[in-house]
Amino acid sequence: MNAGRISFQGRGKYDDKRVKKIPSFTGFLILVICLGQTLPISIWASSDSPNNCPARSRDQSNDPEPWYKKIEAQWGGHIKVRGTISWPDDESFFQPVGTRTYYDGTAEGRLKGKLFFAEWGYFETHYEVILLGGDTWRKGKELQRLFPDLFRDDFLLIRPVDDDRRLLDLTNTIHENDDYIVYHRLDRLSLTLLPKWGVVRIGRQAVTWGNGMLFNPMDLFNPFSPTDIERDYKIGDDMVSTQFSVNKIGDFHFLYVPRRSPGGGDVQWNQSSLAGKLHFAWGTTEFEIMIAKHYEDAVIGVGSIGYLWDAAWRLDATWTFLNDKEGKDGYFSLVANIDYSWVWCGKNFYGFVEFFYSGVGEDDYTDALSDPDISERLARVELFTLGRTYLSGHIRVELHPLFNVYLTVVNNVADPSGIVQPRAVWDIFEDVQITVGGNIYYGREGTEYGGYKIPGTNLIAKAPNSAFIWLTYYF
Repeated sequence: MNAGRISFQGRGKYDDKRVKKIPSFTGFLILVICLGQTLPISIWASSDSPNNCPARSRDQSNDPEPWYKKIEAQWGGHIKVRGTISWPDDESFFQPVGTRTYYDGTAEGRLKGKLFFAEWGYFETHYEVILLGGDTWRKGKELQRLFPDLFRDDFLLIRPVDDDRRLLDLTNTIHENDDYIVYHRLDRLSLTLLPKWGVVRIGRQAVTWGNGMLFNPMDLFNPFSPTDIERDYKIGDDMVSTQFSVNKIGDFHFLYVPRRSPGGGDVQWNQSSLAGKLHFAWGTTEFEIMIAKHYEDAVIGVGSIGYLWDAAWRLDATWTFLNDKEGKDGYFSLVANIDYSWVWCGKNFYGFVEFFYSGVGEDDYTDALSDPDISERLARVELFTLGRTYLSGHIRVELHPLFNVYLTVVNNVADPSGIVQPRAVWDIFEDVQITVGGNIYYGREGTEYGGYKIPGTNLIAKAPNSAFIWLTYYF
């Protein structure tokens, strides 16, 4: 999250003028209920996992029962309620609409389902419904009316998830007004085939490449923001991906992500992605090589993972060849980190330190917002910073097996400015978890996190300090 963005649930904006609409969720839920009554069911509540499949033997030669009689189902999900209190600065862009204390809330329900078809594959769906609103949403609407050109893309405000660029529009707004928005969507909808030679997955899914902890330049497809502390699920993309291994060489992963032009137009090659990655090991060190055509640019990347005594280190570097009309050839990005776990005073500790360099960044953040190479990536939600060099860290202390305390710091070393994120997570019951924490920004005026002028205005882009509490029930 850059210094000017206020991040809640989701990203993007929904355009209700699009022709394609979401399939009937009523029929989907009826199907879920019917399958739940007729099929063997096991419940799970884990986050994204690539092949969460019951163990079975692949030898079916002596089993006369047809595959469709062996269909198994898994269902699970969660309900999450969040409350946030924030304090916008008197000099921030909220100043024209009032900067008193803001109170906000969100509620989210996610229903997950998997159907396993014998040994040859499975079908996965995630349905979610989101309610978000409060003072920040209401003040954002006022700002859009006062400054329609400045806030037309919602870059600095709350951005609900949309499918504006995706192949399928599986998001629909149920109700929206100046106080809140309710929308629902399918975040996963994929068929996974399991031939003997590998894995083929078709449909809406999530893919993560690279080895960064907070920053991840090799992760081109819906990456997390470095300030995202909630990382259970990435936003899914419509794609075709395949993974397979070649003996004595390594594992290959290829994918194609078709996208539409902004505004929900036709699928276009210059909006889509085609990428491949090779993963292999040499001794105790692992390596990755990536080549991608991403939107209008070409990207190459290399990464590695190794060990230094009891610590693990990771290093990723990318070069982006820009299709830039202003004559820029490209830019270099790099992330390097090292993590370590230890025991002190009878408590379990874990921590990491990470360095990130962004070759597309600028020293003048007001000018950076006018740079198309930066603004386009901010709009696509694949770049979250405006500067160049960052040194960040994270530490976790297990005070009790059911109670953990975390501290994350994201720091722009050139300013310096940054954000401090303390939080605590308590598993109060077997299926209930509570999280409390905050976001504290520091830095003088003119720095990335301390606040900088929005181009063409006297308004300051500065995210407010905030505190939050989340309650999650897993089923």
